[in-house]
Formats: sequence, C-alpha cells, structure tokens
Amino acid sequence: MNFIDQLSAAWTSHQSLLCVGLDPDVTRMPARFQNEPDGIYQFCKAIVDVTADLACSFKPQIAYFAALGAERQLEQLCAYIKASYPHIPVILDAKRGDIGATARQYAREAYDRYLADAVTVNPYMGFDSVEPYMEWRERGVIVLCRTSNPGGSDLQFLDVGGMPLYQHVAALVARQWNQHGQCALVVGATFPQELAQVRAIVGDMPLLVPGVGAQGGDVEATVRSGKSKAGAGMMINSSRAILYAAPQGAEDFADAARRVALETRDAINRYRD
Repeated sequence: MNFIDQLSAAWTSHQSLLCVGLDPDVTRMPARFQNEPDGIYQFCKAIVDVTADLACSFKPQIAYFAALGAERQLEQLCAYIKASYPHIPVILDAKRGDIGATARQYAREAYDRYLADAVTVNPYMGFDSVEPYMEWRERGVIVLCRTSNPGGSDLQFLDVGGMPLYQHVAALVARQWNQHGQCALVVGATFPQELAQVRAIVGDMPLLVPGVGAQGGDVEATVRSGKSKAGAGMMINSSRAILYAAPQGAEDFADAARRVALETRDAINRYRD
C-alpha cells in the first residue's frame, strides 16, 4: 500500500484528520524521562500509544532528535510505530532541499533509515532536487507551499507570472511534479484564505496543515477552507498542544495528551460535513 492509499485508509478507519506531531523537548518532559538514556523514545512512545486510535498520521520533527544526538531514538520510534500501528503513516518532518545527488542520500535517510512513509521537502532548488525522493514510488513527497510562520510571506508572496509564488508552487506540484500520484503540500492553518486558494488549485491532493494548537490556527476556518470534496484531504497537525497538555513535568502527561488529541479530533470532525 502506498502513502496516499495508507493515508486515505487512516482517514476512514479512524474518522480523523488529526496528525500528531512528535517534537520532544526534554525540558518539558517529566523528570524521569530526562534522566533516562532512552527517555526521548519512551516519552514519544507513550504519546503514540495514547493517541494512535485518534490520529491519521504521526509526524516526528527530525531537528528535535538530531539536536540532542538522539537519531537512534528516532529510529526506534519510527520502527515502533511501523510495527505496532502499521496502518498509520509516519511523516518525517525534515524539510530537505539540496542538489540531486545529495537529495538521494536524504531520501535514503528518510525512507530506509527512518522507515518514513513520507518526508517534507523544500522546492526552492527546483524539480531535480525533489525528483530523487520520487524514486520511492510507494512513499510520499510533501512539498512546502504556504508555510504557517509569519516570515513565509517574505518569499511566498513574490509575484511569479501574475500569481504569488506559493500558488505557482501548488500548481507546479499538482500539474507537473506529481507524476506518480505521491505528492502532497504543506499549507499552514494560520492562513485559511490561502489554504482555500491552494485547495482550489490542487483538487483532492492531500495537504499537511500545521499551525493548529500552539500556533493559534482556527480549526473551523482550517477545515472549511482546506477539506476535499469528500470532507477529508488534510493532515491537520498539532504538536506542542498535545505533547505538553499537562503542566510541565506532570506525570499524567499521557492522559492529558489523549484528552487534547480527542478534543482536537472531534473539533475537526465537527466541520467536515
């Protein structure tokens, strides 16, 4: 089963568009995880176990692991998700972008080392920097389009042939790059009008939508702007709001994470029909 089919099945079986982001910050974890050599893995594993029935995908952010030399724990985490919840796709949030030969090594890292079902990539260097990821035709390639951070407008609104750059990227990916039907786009929840415009350009292509939760994206506006004709089409990501739902260091972090994940999933579903 390829990434798009796997994602579609998860949307249906879990009745969920919620993507749970895994951004482990050791300073916000209970003390018992901070003092364990595999504490990052154990913390994230606990989050995965309590949210797996509520999520359509999991999205570990590689920087939170690599900055602490915890790549081995990221490997363990991805392997655990694949073994325990094989029906839930794993998206490696790496935002890679480099020349073709280097991109091929980044693709090997994402797909072979971390077993990711999809990886986020940066389109700034053009198609030949993205094409190597597409050699793994069963895996997803999620291209940055309209990002959720305020500074994204510095470049993404530049005029390109009468349209802003982010719309040009959306059209380029949908009409030319998506040759094997494996692409998706990153479009932030913090810009619902632009989200709607991207949806109009790309049809039913999946969208990874960060910005709900700690970044303040509005759930109703996000769903109404970004859903596909079938009422799906999105992986609406929430990371910190779920991971750190409990007071800092609290031992009931998993229960609090599940509560917020359930509330978020249900809030999303309220506006799907």
